[in-house]
Amino acid sequence: MKKTLLSLVIACALNQTMPTLAVEEGFKSIFNGKDLAGWAGRPQHWSVEDDAITGRTTKAHPAQGNNFLIWTNGTVSDFELRLSYKIVPNNDKGFANSGIQYRSKDFDNFVVGGYQADFEAGQTYSGILYEERMDGILAQRGQKTTVKTVEGKTKVEVVGSLGKSEDIQAKIKDKDWNDYVVIAQGNHLQHFINGVPTVDVIDERTGGKAAKEGVLALQLHAGDPMTVQFKNIRIKTLSGNAAAKSDVDLLQGDWAPVEMVANGEKVSDDDLANIKLKIKGNEYFLETKDGPRQGSFRITERGNPKSMDVTTQGGDELPAIYEISGDTFKACYAVNGAARPTEFKSSAGSDHVLAIYKRKAQ
Repeated sequence: MKKTLLSLVIACALNQTMPTLAVEEGFKSIFNGKDLAGWAGRPQHWSVEDDAITGRTTKAHPAQGNNFLIWTNGTVSDFELRLSYKIVPNNDKGFANSGIQYRSKDFDNFVVGGYQADFEAGQTYSGILYEERMDGILAQRGQKTTVKTVEGKTKVEVVGSLGKSEDIQAKIKDKDWNDYVVIAQGNHLQHFINGVPTVDVIDERTGGKAAKEGVLALQLHAGDPMTVQFKNIRIKTLSGNAAAKSDVDLLQGDWAPVEMVANGEKVSDDDLANIKLKIKGNEYFLETKDGPRQGSFRITERGNPKSMDVTTQGGDELPAIYEISGDTFKACYAVNGAARPTEFKSSAGSDHVLAIYKRKAQ
């Protein structure tokens, strides 16, 4: 059975991971879990409770306008940020709103403006890209957009979909901890909540509007009493791009598997250690203990999930879905003539293979 399972996995070589599954190599923590060292904000609103940064408004201490807890140990440019958040309304209207500011401007008195990875206690705004104090919403939840300057004004063009807003909302936990990932590289901006992509934006604006660097901050929104908390805040610096790369570009290089599941059965760590994958152009080259294999692939970046079609050296066609983010790459593909998967899952008898890879250090 072991050899059969491994052969099933190796037959289809392109497979990979979402941000929440990525190995933490290269990330540094920017919150010590004890106090607000390295952060600055209004003391009546910000503290550390239960090992989490806590922002709270009350009737006695309203926000008096949106204000922010600012990271004081530098600015951010090209990066991947990971954190967990929880937001709870302390009012009878169910209102609570917050966000993560990045590449933003400091307007003094703990007021910040610029890119914001939004989230709330409601059903609409979590995951969107909002530009605080500037051009407003640059991408609604589930949208791929290109933002341009047309006749001196900002124009947002919807160029694709990441899925239905309500389906993304269904993955977000109410009054509980959620994982947020923000990736900014060149003019390419991406948000993910609980591993689900929420927006994908290319900012082509001119005149300095497409921010390349700025402060990192956490928002406490004006309005009815509420509480927002943040923990496990860590960041990784990325090399800059003049423009966003295609997924084919991002796939180039050497990969090592960290997990594989075929027909519901996990491949052993010993077998994973013998697998190496190289992607060059639209071709893949696989090394295994049973010898080398190769083939080609085509991808379609539209849709949620994105699709991939793999052709083995023997001519077999393997329909797949995939996700790529940073140094991780995830795919689920069909073998033995099975239909293309619709989710990243391999169960017994499905003839689906789930594979997660990590990019090997150069």
